[in-house]
Amino acid sequence: MSAAPTRDSGGDFPWWLVAAGLIAAAAAIGIASSDLYLQVLRIVARGIGITIAVTVVAFALASALGLGIALMALSGSRVLRQAARFYVEIIRGVPILVLLFWIAFAGAPALVAAWNVVAAPLHAAGIGEPLMVRDLSLLWRAVIALTIAYSAFIAEIFRAGLQSVDIGQIEAAKALGLSRYRRFRHVVGPQAFRTILPPYGNDFVAMVKDSSLVSVLGVADITQMGKIYASGSFRFFETYSIVAYIYLILTVGLSLALRALEQRMRRNSRT
Repeated sequence: MSAAPTRDSGGDFPWWLVAAGLIAAAAAIGIASSDLYLQVLRIVARGIGITIAVTVVAFALASALGLGIALMALSGSRVLRQAARFYVEIIRGVPILVLLFWIAFAGAPALVAAWNVVAAPLHAAGIGEPLMVRDLSLLWRAVIALTIAYSAFIAEIFRAGLQSVDIGQIEAAKALGLSRYRRFRHVVGPQAFRTILPPYGNDFVAMVKDSSLVSVLGVADITQMGKIYASGSFRFFETYSIVAYIYLILTVGLSLALRALEQRMRRNSRT
């Protein structure tokens, strides 16, 4: 029997990261030595906070909603399972940009109208005032749209992760008298999380990029700030080079952090 092929550890050296780092360093030097690029950077960087806030809030809400949809998909109720499947398939079938427009200009007015109907008795009693569509800012409409869009994808990730846990271990935990919470806390959750983390992290990185879609609503994120500056100065090459540079720094940095977390969890699981 021939020996199993050994894995060359030198082949795993992240040469791509070295190349990317050199390019990023050269770009940083070029930006620092140019007054024009520095000016563009100062303008575009004003949108970083909005981009990060939209990403974090929308992803957190999408994760909570996605977990609920995943639990519905795994429930014993046929109605809940079918409702979860309907939600996932419909939402995944609509482009995010189209969903963004629909939520912003059709869903938001409908939501405000529904709220006013529900709160009508309170308004009649002099408690509060009816909402106007303009009271729901475009920023929150964008967050709601991203939440709904990504919740369908995250629900499938959670469902697959929960189903990957060996049913025998769950039955053993039941035999030991563990409550449903303790079974999830000590048996299902840790194992499912290791399966979920890579695609879950990829979705987070993808949302950083897809958050640029909120610029179509005029939300002052990185892309919108770049669009405003470029349209006024006609410096399209310089502006969108800076925009791309910032997004690359954010996404590559997140990808490296997530990969380090995966490797750490893998080492901990072996010990």
